[in-house]
This record gives sequence, structure tokens and C-alpha cells, in this order.
Amino acid sequence: MSEETCKQLNVDLSGQVAIVTGASQGLGKTCAMELARNGARVACLARNADKLAETVTAIEKAGGRASAFSVDVTDRESVDQTVDQIAEEWGSVDILVNNAGITRDALLPRMSDEDFDDVINTNLRGAFLFMRAVSKHMMSARYGRIINMSSVSGLIGNIGQTNYSASKAGLIGMTRSFSREISRRNVTVNCVAPGFIETDMTQVLGEAVIKEAKKRIPARKLGQPADVAACVVFLASNAAGYITGHTLAVDGGMTG
Repeated sequence: MSEETCKQLNVDLSGQVAIVTGASQGLGKTCAMELARNGARVACLARNADKLAETVTAIEKAGGRASAFSVDVTDRESVDQTVDQIAEEWGSVDILVNNAGITRDALLPRMSDEDFDDVINTNLRGAFLFMRAVSKHMMSARYGRIINMSSVSGLIGNIGQTNYSASKAGLIGMTRSFSREISRRNVTVNCVAPGFIETDMTQVLGEAVIKEAKKRIPARKLGQPADVAACVVFLASNAAGYITGHTLAVDGGMTG
């Protein structure tokens, strides 16, 4: 049995509808595929229609069900219309994975207003818009699972990422607050905070940077997208029904 297969978590999400933002690549694509493998019908959302089509094709080839929706997560009207369309046509919205995110790295004295605003608008405001849009459907159904993709940068900060760290720390705070507001409706709201995960984004850092990063990780290795996806699947399942307002770090002990 391969290491990736060993990391797969098997739960029953049959009949449930999941929305995954930023599903065109990286962690979002892996999360979408794992939710579909466990029986959920997945709405794959992102801006890049071509890459979204690749995600949907991969899910369908594996026997799952998915559709692509090209959405700007910072556009309130587009977000509301897309969520309402999915709920009306598919019958429900049971799971939301807020994964869409960008980086615009620079040291704070050199960071432009635009780079700060873009990151906050996509990573934090975008998640807020989707949480608000799905909440009415989940509260009405008295069931829901919201999983927000934060980062260890939101827990401990990172040089050159004051905008990104602020957005991810804000997401943790928003998760804690909203979980208190909505828990009586049987809706859970949690965060997953990945550390250094082996994706296209980390590969561009170069071997020297990755080598130094591994020294900061007690496990002495990068994580895999499957590590994060397994946690998302768990938090989306009935087994996690009494867990809410929590941030689960997937970082090889980096913040431990």
C-alpha cells in the first residue's frame, strides 16, 4: 500500500453537497478529489476555468461527481448567486471548504497598499462572503460543516508575509466567532492550518529555502496535500460533529 493511500480517510459523505473554493490546483484540488471520493457531490470553484475543468475531469475519472463554477471570491454578487444556484439545483449545501488564497510577499516597509488589500480581500473577505452565503442554507437545514484553510503563518507569522499572516490570523478569529454564533444550528466551523506542504507553490521556493524550512520542522520533511485533505474530510464528517471553533495545525510539529 502506498503512502498516499495510507493517508486517505474513509468516511460516508453520500448525498452531501460540498463547495470547495480555490479548487483548480494544489490543496483545493486534492480536497475536492477526496471529498468526492468519499461520496460528496463537489462544486469546484476558482477563477481559472481551464484548470477547474481538469479537477472535474480527474474527479469524474475516479468515479465521483463534480461541476466547475468560475467565480471571483471577492465579488459579493457572484458569490451569492453561485451559492444560491448550487443550493437550488443540487438541493443543499452541506460542506464549505474556504481554500481560495493568494500571496503578495514583501517586507512591510516595501509593501504596497494594493498588495496588502488584494491578499486581505481574497483570503479573508472572500471567506467571509462564502460563510455568509452558505450560512442561511445550513441554518435552514440545521446542518453544515465549514472548514476554513488558514496557515501556520496565521499562528506564528512569517517574514515578508504581514498581509498573508494577517489574513490567515483573521480567518482563525472569524472561525472562532462564527462557530459560537451558529453552533446551535448543528453547524460546525473549523480551521485547518497547514505548514510547509509540498505543492507547486512551495516548489518555486527553491531547494535551498526548502532545506532550511525542513530544519524548522521537527518531522524534518514537508507535508503532502493528502495530509491536509484527510483533516478536511474528517472535519466534514459526522465524526467531527462535536468539534467547532478549533484550528488544526498540519505542520509536522512546527508550531507544537
